[in-house]
Amino acid sequence: MNMTRIISAVVGFPIVALLLVFGNKYLIDVVFAIIAVMSLHEFYNCFKVEKKAKPVTIIGYITCILIAFIHIIPQNYLVYVIAMFFPTCILLLFLAVIASEMKYNIKDISLTFFGICYITLFIMFVPILMGANNGKILVWYILFAAWGTDLFAYIVGKNLGKHKFSKISPNKSIEGCIGGVLGAVIFTTLYTYIINRYLGMDINYLLIIIIGIVLSLIGQIGDFSASSIKRYVNVKDFSNLIPGHGGMLDRIDSVIFIAPFAYFLLMLV
Repeated sequence: MNMTRIISAVVGFPIVALLLVFGNKYLIDVVFAIIAVMSLHEFYNCFKVEKKAKPVTIIGYITCILIAFIHIIPQNYLVYVIAMFFPTCILLLFLAVIASEMKYNIKDISLTFFGICYITLFIMFVPILMGANNGKILVWYILFAAWGTDLFAYIVGKNLGKHKFSKISPNKSIEGCIGGVLGAVIFTTLYTYIINRYLGMDINYLLIIIIGIVLSLIGQIGDFSASSIKRYVNVKDFSNLIPGHGGMLDRIDSVIFIAPFAYFLLMLV
């Protein structure tokens, strides 16, 4: 792991921690709306530059900005608003095709809609979880599952990796993937011990071990998914925004996959 990557992580962690610990739900909503816009911009830009696609970016960005208003919407209506989110997006995208007299085509609006689902929909579950009961405590499961997976997958893969996992990401090994699952279980179990002991929570350890395994596997699928997109558009990173890490989407590719599943699993717990 190069020094630039380490420095970026060391600087970034306190910022994330301060935001999640001290930020109220409205600030969190705004921050994640900004993160979503940045990530979606990187996603669309790769296809515009490398594949000459024409995503309807304005509609994509507006959906990201709507994340900033998640907790302004009354809780009783939130489910209905999210349910109408998809048909409204499709309606507006086809209106863009019609109004532009086919300047945009079905491939363009399909790419636009996929980006909205892949980034906007997935990432919105972080602020939604933050606004739930004990959300400021539970949201760390998303991060610890992702960070534990990344750290242990790197360490184990670097030192013990012999069997390559997929041509999509040739540097990843089966041993690294197994190590990543172990890392997520260790991080989430230790965190559970801390919050049970010091914050009065009563979360079952066996359930958390199972959840840790599931979230790690989902996070790794998210990582491979992002790699498959980058391989298709022939780029190494989505951008060079974060030194040593690539773009915003490179940094959160596993987090956004984990977020919706973590929300539903933790709500069951």
